[in-house]
Amino acid sequence: MASPTGSDPLLRGAVRHTAGSTALLLLCQVAAAACSLAVPAVTGRALDLMLHQRPGAGGWLTWAAALIAAELALETAAVLLTQLTNARAAGWIRHRALTGLLGTTVDRAAPLPGGDVAARLCVNATDSGTAPAALANAASCVLVPVGALVALALIDPWTAAVFVAGLPLLVLLLRTFSRDSSDAVDRYQQAQGTIAARLAEAMDGSQTIAAAGTARREQERILAPLAGMARHGTHLWLVHGRAVARSGVLLPLLTTAVVAVAGSRLAAGQVSVGELLAASRYAALAAGIGGIAAPLGTLVRARSAARRTAELADLPPMSHGEASLPAGGTGRLELRGVRVEGEGAALLTDVTLTIEGGSTVAVVGRSGAGKSTLAAVAGRLADPDAGTVLVDGVDVASLTRTRLREAIAYAFARPVFDDDAGATVLSALAAGAGAGAGRDPAPGSDRDPVPAARIHRAARAASADTFIRLLPLGYDTPLAGTPLSGGELQRLGLARAFAGQGRLIILDDATSSLDTATERQVERALATALRPCTKLIVAHRVSTAARADRVIWLESGRVRRCAPHHLLWRDPDYRAVFLAQTPAPTAGPGQSGDTDPAPAPPPARIPARQAGPAESAALDGPREDR
Repeated sequence: MASPTGSDPLLRGAVRHTAGSTALLLLCQVAAAACSLAVPAVTGRALDLMLHQRPGAGGWLTWAAALIAAELALETAAVLLTQLTNARAAGWIRHRALTGLLGTTVDRAAPLPGGDVAARLCVNATDSGTAPAALANAASCVLVPVGALVALALIDPWTAAVFVAGLPLLVLLLRTFSRDSSDAVDRYQQAQGTIAARLAEAMDGSQTIAAAGTARREQERILAPLAGMARHGTHLWLVHGRAVARSGVLLPLLTTAVVAVAGSRLAAGQVSVGELLAASRYAALAAGIGGIAAPLGTLVRARSAARRTAELADLPPMSHGEASLPAGGTGRLELRGVRVEGEGAALLTDVTLTIEGGSTVAVVGRSGAGKSTLAAVAGRLADPDAGTVLVDGVDVASLTRTRLREAIAYAFARPVFDDDAGATVLSALAAGAGAGAGRDPAPGSDRDPVPAARIHRAARAASADTFIRLLPLGYDTPLAGTPLSGGELQRLGLARAFAGQGRLIILDDATSSLDTATERQVERALATALRPCTKLIVAHRVSTAARADRVIWLESGRVRRCAPHHLLWRDPDYRAVFLAQTPAPTAGPGQSGDTDPAPAPPPARIPARQAGPAESAALDGPREDR
């Protein structure tokens, strides 16, 4: 089902999802309202019978007691149903928002601050979920006063007319309350999200803050929106207080006027004592129309919160086709005229490449050259604004989601694993193959269980097998609560990528935390120990580029050159990519500096081959300053 668009459709979807419990809630409230409306009439009838000493007063009193008991029971049930409806609606809204967030491309989701996203998924989704029950409560708040007004008209039309005369003032009061509180709630929730986002950033950089001694300054930065948040919250309470105060004056005046008119009608013999009692009670019930301010305020908060939550639910989803890859493909990767833009700037421009299946290709360039963008587009974590990406001759945009993720494996600098209490090292690594190792696949899946031997081979290739076996339960050790270093986490991430049967493996800075010896072991495994597949590696070390079959040298989002490392190494600008702290050699007299960017080369066709001895012997250079 497609995500709803905007706050109102999102709330309508929540109402439809909770239609059963909302309808039952409304039924309880209608029944409670009917009981509430019947009690004054029944009590007044009993009073008239007793005053005139007529039989039957006891039966009417029994009915009144039964109605009061039923009203209490129905209101209790309504409270329970309100909580159930709120929980179900909030869960549905949270699911829609999370589906939109996870279903979109990485480039659209990445700019959203983590703390703000958490606030939208938790606080704002909870506030949005109160809308269905608030609608039912608002209906009840209208139903009882309308019924009481009708009862007043039946007792004596003049009593109803007096009350109706004051309704325009009440409507104006409620309209002002709705308008003023809506603006205050919007600003309050925005400030709340800003604080959450800044707090999450500070938690991620807590070590840096502690080392720099900037905790005080960071605290001030996080809490800077608090003054505005307090101001908006205070304004909200003032709006609410003014509404309560004004209604507290208006509604008692209306009730008093109704009782006064009923009293004069009693003196004129137009109504009985019981009808006067009923009229006074109905006037109080009709004055309950002011109680609509509470559900109205809830709806205002829900709508404001839904606007923020809907921004996640409405993120454009990544579309998928129905195509499959041809059997026996080796992972031949083609990029044709790929262009990617972000925040008004070109991240990649006219990138056209052909990478033959089975080859190992390094992507190098200075910070901001577009390396990670190229890696994201190649594996379809992001879609290009123009151009196409093909694997084994098939446009990746036309593949099914399952086939796409089976064909392409990723490893990142900071891998994330399932922290569920039951997740073990073995099951976490098996996730790279899409099913649990050593156990049956999910019902309805056409996959076979992943052999544990394959997981072990992948761990050995990633140089992770040794430290995994030193864990308390080896591969069966739960990941939750297991302390692992950054390098160990990266090796687990590599092993997860190696465990699949994909045709293309993309390593985006996935060895940055490995020492030189371990990185070389991983590079040798990439060349020899893994099944035949294409490897695309975002490289920051000379040794990584030297061992690759070809190097894609990016500069300002363009492919400056695409050639073996030993040929590129002759270019001082290429060497300067790795030796960022050392100025590139300047041309002497009679020499060509060759510092201007070379013209865009024709589409590069990159065959599979092994790195030559001269390339393998290259020493590690310093990493790029990231």
